[in-house]
Amino acid sequence: MLRVMLVDDEPFILQGLSVLIDWNGLGFEIVKTAANGLEALEFLKKDEVDLIIADIRMPGMSGLELLENVRKSRITDAYFAIVSGYNDFAYARQAICNACVDYLLKPVAKDELIRLLTRVRSLHQESQRRRQEESRQEKAYFSRQLISIICGKYDRENLEYVNERLKLSGGIRYIAVEIDARDEAARKMTEEEKRGQQRALYTACLTILGKDGYHCIFDVSRKENSYDVGLIYCDRLAQEAEMEEQEYLDHFLDQIRRMMNVPVVMLVGNRVETLEEIGESSRSAAIARSFQDFRLEESGAQLEGEIAGGSGRLCKQTLDGLVSAVEQNDRAEISRCVAALYEEMNKGGLDAHLIGVNINYLLFQLVYLAAAQDENVNQEEVLHFISANAFEEGTIRGSRVHLVQFAREYADYLTQLRSRSARGVLAEIEKEIQENYSRNLTLRELSRKYFINSAYLGQLFRKKYGVAFKDYLNAYRMDRAAGLLLHTDMKTVEIAERVGYHDTDYFINRFIAVKGCTPAKFRKQMREGKREL
Repeated sequence: MLRVMLVDDEPFILQGLSVLIDWNGLGFEIVKTAANGLEALEFLKKDEVDLIIADIRMPGMSGLELLENVRKSRITDAYFAIVSGYNDFAYARQAICNACVDYLLKPVAKDELIRLLTRVRSLHQESQRRRQEESRQEKAYFSRQLISIICGKYDRENLEYVNERLKLSGGIRYIAVEIDARDEAARKMTEEEKRGQQRALYTACLTILGKDGYHCIFDVSRKENSYDVGLIYCDRLAQEAEMEEQEYLDHFLDQIRRMMNVPVVMLVGNRVETLEEIGESSRSAAIARSFQDFRLEESGAQLEGEIAGGSGRLCKQTLDGLVSAVEQNDRAEISRCVAALYEEMNKGGLDAHLIGVNINYLLFQLVYLAAAQDENVNQEEVLHFISANAFEEGTIRGSRVHLVQFAREYADYLTQLRSRSARGVLAEIEKEIQENYSRNLTLRELSRKYFINSAYLGQLFRKKYGVAFKDYLNAYRMDRAAGLLLHTDMKTVEIAERVGYHDTDYFINRFIAVKGCTPAKFRKQMREGKREL
């Protein structure tokens, strides 16, 4: 129903217009009658209508003044029609200049009123169709920009455009939501049926997200046998739902499963801090997808490779030899095993899909191998290492050179996992922070300096201090800033520079987040003795 407001200072005119036609039968509903323009304007400040029909002359505010006011203030984009007892072209011209859709003479004839409503309904339908088309085109353009960022092909303009619409806050994850390809009924579906279910899955995600629909992208992978929907998760989504991250994701998946008539899986990527890193999170979600083809038996000691559909070839013996070489950090044997693997795959005539299955089997074995080194190892950090090093273009194209390089780096990574001496590095890094906190310190830079893998170093740091390196460094800087505010008369901009922030506004926002107030207020409260450190 389209919502209508009638405005006239004569009650019998309002009553007459209300009963003149079957408003509901024509798709309209009278939601308000007002005695003048001022009353009508007050109603529009808190409610919406689609059509306003107003008398041209009323006390307080006339119909023409009301029309001019709503157009200038843009309080509503409702269609507007003027009713007048004066057949004066000057009035009509003034109304038309303010986008009035019609000018009716009193007494209003039934046919004239029906003609007005028919025209308004047609204009509304056309406007809706145009907005839907614009929205569809905008969403398609946005999806292309976001997919470019996920694929690592972006610039500053891409990032600003996407960030503006997503309003990301806190940690970020890429999540693939898709039809479970392992389900027997799903495998028997035709291509058309699978695409239909994918579209239904996308619609379900949009329904759940509501106003945050831009966080959902259709068919991200664009692969022939993939029926996925991408979800960009950020902490804001969980916070607004008053849930923790895991609770929110579980609830999201539960809602989708209730709305779908086929099994659905959610593949969660690594947690990252910025949109620029979303590609890394996407790669770890891709690893999770790959691992669906494999299962660990209850003992955890035996891996069984399953090739989709029960057909194809898994080079298990050669792969197991490569895993053994990685475990022993035998660089020469790693090269020999990789060469043997590619020779076997080439001789077997394996297509791209089956080559991928073999590589995925290897990666899954390596994750298990890392867990075997240290029962407390954070498997998300292991996946972080693999996604950052194994899923470069070289491996995707099947480059043996890249696979040798990755396998050797992973062998070094395992050696670090075995060595508890790496923990001694944390004392050196804590000293680095104390002496150089104003510099642009990064975990990657420190990992190179102390010859330790950055993923493993981040894992050790979080285990000891309970927070990520970046958060620890930020908190340390805020403590130093608080000391300078208390013991010196330095300006905020000078303190920001001293503790490593070249953007004063960003420094103030970070200070508020940690200390609960602005630097200026903190200094005042401390000096007045109203605040405790």
